[in-house]
Amino acid sequence: MELCQSDAAGMKELLSLVIQDAGMSARLLALANSSAYRRAGPVATLESALQTIGTEMIRIIVINESVAQVFDKMAQARNVDLRNFWWHALQAGLTARIVAQKTGYPNSEEAYLAGLLHDVGRLAMLAVLPREYGYNFYAADNDDLCAIEERTMQITHAEVGSLLINQWQLDSFIADSVLYHHETPLRLNNAHPLVRIVHLADAINGDMTDRDLEKSGTLCALSLADLHEVSQAATEQVQIAAKCLNLDLGAASQPVHPLSGAADPAQEKMMEQVRSMMLASALDRTFTQQKSEGDLAESISRSARILFHFDCAVLLTLNASGDALVGSDSGEHRGRLAGFKLPLDLEGSAIASAALSHTITCTPTVSAATPVLEEQLLRLFATDHLACMPLVIDGQCAAVLIGGFKDWQSDDLMRRTVFLGAFSHQAALAIRNRALQNEEQEQLIKNMAQGYREASRKVAHEINNPLSIIKNYLSILDRKILNMQAISGEVAVLNEEIDRVGKIVEDFAEMTPTGQTARIDVRGIAEEVVRLFRQAEYGSSALIIENRIENRPLEIDASADTLKQILINLVKNAAEAMRDGGLLEIGSDGLVNRDGILYVCLWVRDNGPGIAPEIMSRLFAPVESTKGKGHSGLGLNIVHGLVKKMHGKISCRSTAAGSTFEILLPQTRSVAASQITASQT
Repeated sequence: MELCQSDAAGMKELLSLVIQDAGMSARLLALANSSAYRRAGPVATLESALQTIGTEMIRIIVINESVAQVFDKMAQARNVDLRNFWWHALQAGLTARIVAQKTGYPNSEEAYLAGLLHDVGRLAMLAVLPREYGYNFYAADNDDLCAIEERTMQITHAEVGSLLINQWQLDSFIADSVLYHHETPLRLNNAHPLVRIVHLADAINGDMTDRDLEKSGTLCALSLADLHEVSQAATEQVQIAAKCLNLDLGAASQPVHPLSGAADPAQEKMMEQVRSMMLASALDRTFTQQKSEGDLAESISRSARILFHFDCAVLLTLNASGDALVGSDSGEHRGRLAGFKLPLDLEGSAIASAALSHTITCTPTVSAATPVLEEQLLRLFATDHLACMPLVIDGQCAAVLIGGFKDWQSDDLMRRTVFLGAFSHQAALAIRNRALQNEEQEQLIKNMAQGYREASRKVAHEINNPLSIIKNYLSILDRKILNMQAISGEVAVLNEEIDRVGKIVEDFAEMTPTGQTARIDVRGIAEEVVRLFRQAEYGSSALIIENRIENRPLEIDASADTLKQILINLVKNAAEAMRDGGLLEIGSDGLVNRDGILYVCLWVRDNGPGIAPEIMSRLFAPVESTKGKGHSGLGLNIVHGLVKKMHGKISCRSTAAGSTFEILLPQTRSVAASQITASQT
């Protein structure tokens, strides 16, 4: 596998390794001379066979052979009967290949290999925990088994198998197909074809009812009849395939509880890898439960000390400038390490070397060449050596975990280098995830603060409109009282505007559209707005405000408060821009059909100075007001938002002779919001 993955290795190096295995050599020669590869003539040499087959197919064969060899040796040593297992694996592999061919998947051999390996995690867990997992190994391969594995070992055979295959670095979705082979069809509906094929292959060879099997069949567009045909064809091919792979699938004996026994080096290496995966999975749960960076640092240090029997464990983190490792103010020896600083260019430093090379390093026996800083750490920990484990995040060392150990522990640590690496990787992931969570939380707080600031500015702006009207009407009221005139109309307006202030605050606090939807008369709302500004004597005395909407019914399903708020903002903006007076009109062009949707067209027109081009380009965005103190520049932004909430459209035309704002509002609520939204995109 290492040679197949190496860019530097060629056929010569591959040949020198394969030739050492007589069985594999024979298998490759036979394959090269089969109808699948044979071209001009027979392939007589192993070198020619390798060139004919190619490294990708060699990789598949090597995996197939090696997995079988390693686990069969384990089975013989521990009195484990694997015939049922291999029968199920072959059946799933062949089923996956047939399904791939039926559905047009371009690489049926890849599907075969994925099906063959879909339960490799069960073998791995049996190798690691023969006594604990022995009973489960013979249990039915279904969701219940996964639940038991999760509860007793905190990891499932699907997860172990996927992790193991990921280490083989196949350029394929095989690892994913193993990981998800027990998922529900609903979740896999849009998954990669190989994932769906392997799930279906496992389902066909499981104990599913026809109804459940039919649901899985929809993933590959196969009927129940198709699935039964696939199953029959795969069953017929199993014995032939077993013979080609030298697998004895004769009548399987009753399950034998696995016994302890000696393992070969390959098995020991794999056992250490899988044990590391399982422990790392448990660590991930522990690390993610920590509430702060300090808690996480302490959890990492404490876990390392317990798992590797370190005398002491501390975390040194990279400083802001990236040129030194510094002590943390949490964990053991926090007081003495708070001011500790180890430069990365410190000559002879094993800690600096680990950080720069991203390699686990141990300090040698103390000598004259040992840097004083490292000697200080050794004395502080009262230990003989330091294990330096770099925590690498996105290609950069973010911290180094330091663990103290005695001379007699060296051999044990050397045997556990795989787990040391897995622990370092898991700790690095936890630190990165914690940093990302902190960034997300900070950004969320910033966004919330910004949202509240914008909301408060809009509330202040909208409240200012009725307050301006109230202020003007109070002046009118004062004058009428002095002249002993009737004031009932003005008092009614004041009450309405005071109520509107409360409604604006309430609606912004709830983040909901203003007002309740009902059948309203557009002309009546426009007339009310015109009357408000006329009677309040708003703006220049030379300003004329007119309602040009025809005196006939013009109704829409909308909120009267919202429409009133829109018109007040537009009229107020125009009036403030026409300091020398002029004509300001509210009118309507009646009904407009836009993309099959019926709208009522309203417009607010003035003959003022027009809008500058630089403002037109960002007309409905929040801007700094050019009108001076007391103006926020939010009026048109608020209008735009309110029109959108009503599922309407707003546009503006402006020249030196004046400006016109045109608003299209849906005539009836029977037009679905989704239909209007679709027409706007």
